[in-house]
Amino acid sequence: MDIRKKILKLAQDKRKFKTAEIAEALNLSRQYVSRILNGLVYKGRLIRGGSANKAFYALPQNASLLGNQIKKYLKNKDLKEHEVVDEIEHQAPFLNRLKENVKSIFTYAFSEMLNNAIEHSRSEDIEVTLTRSNNYLIFKVRDFGIGVFRNVMKKRGLTSELEAIQDLLKGKTTTAPKAHTGEGIFFTSKASDIFILESFNYRLRIDNKIKDVFVEEVKNPKKGTLVVFTINTGSARHLNDIFKKYQSNPEEYAFDKTEIQVKLYIMGTIYISRSQARRILAGLDKFKSIVLDFDKVPTVGQAFADEIFRVFQSKYPEIKLTARNMNEAVTFMVGRVDKHNL
Repeated sequence: MDIRKKILKLAQDKRKFKTAEIAEALNLSRQYVSRILNGLVYKGRLIRGGSANKAFYALPQNASLLGNQIKKYLKNKDLKEHEVVDEIEHQAPFLNRLKENVKSIFTYAFSEMLNNAIEHSRSEDIEVTLTRSNNYLIFKVRDFGIGVFRNVMKKRGLTSELEAIQDLLKGKTTTAPKAHTGEGIFFTSKASDIFILESFNYRLRIDNKIKDVFVEEVKNPKKGTLVVFTINTGSARHLNDIFKKYQSNPEEYAFDKTEIQVKLYIMGTIYISRSQARRILAGLDKFKSIVLDFDKVPTVGQAFADEIFRVFQSKYPEIKLTARNMNEAVTFMVGRVDKHNL
């Protein structure tokens, strides 16, 4: 009998098992059995729960025995995110015990991030993991492709991955404008407790619990893109409320409002210039309302304030500019340009 058939037969009998059990039963090496098991998981014949030496396997119909983690290896060929979501919901019964608002956020966020990997990464393989740990639901989407920051940088003609991160945080940034609105990463990051987007040399970490954003260098860069999404299962957050927050007119259902963390454009200096103001403003003419958050910004140059609050505002008088979290020095510089924008 074929080794794979023997393993599937043992899976029926044991219902839940570890690599070592199969290796002992079939008198084979653990390394060889591990390769076979990974292949069966890849093809969807088995489900894997846990990781490393603590991993368990089972037939899809016995997925509930694996506890609170599901891991899948997907071949990026004719892959459809809604089919993967449906399959995971059947294999992860803990999803059905979530509050409706959290379940809706998971479905939206996971679908958006998986769709990005499918359509933009050019990766042949995609790895997804879903974990229920204590009071948190965590999912990861990992591809091995061109990398989200490098892709945005190349397609938009930017000079660095840091500039790509800045553009992604504005919203409406996409490398395929005819097919996508560029809203997925923006709203997924807002729906999380903690959102991590890591690719090659950089990691973007958005912590909505403390309302802060961090850009970090990665010590051991890996090819492709990793998304990590975390939400408290008791969260009171609602997806509709998140969408409404970024609509200047809730009755129009349009994503036309954005928030900019000015500190992310300082890049090692405390004196923010006209050229940096132009970087902030790039692409913002697509919005009707722009909130500029000056938290942790010690000062700005007069040219910076002039570029935003006079030049840009004069060019786009229909756009509402709002500044917040300004210290005394920033308030003084902005106030010299136009007190009516404070």
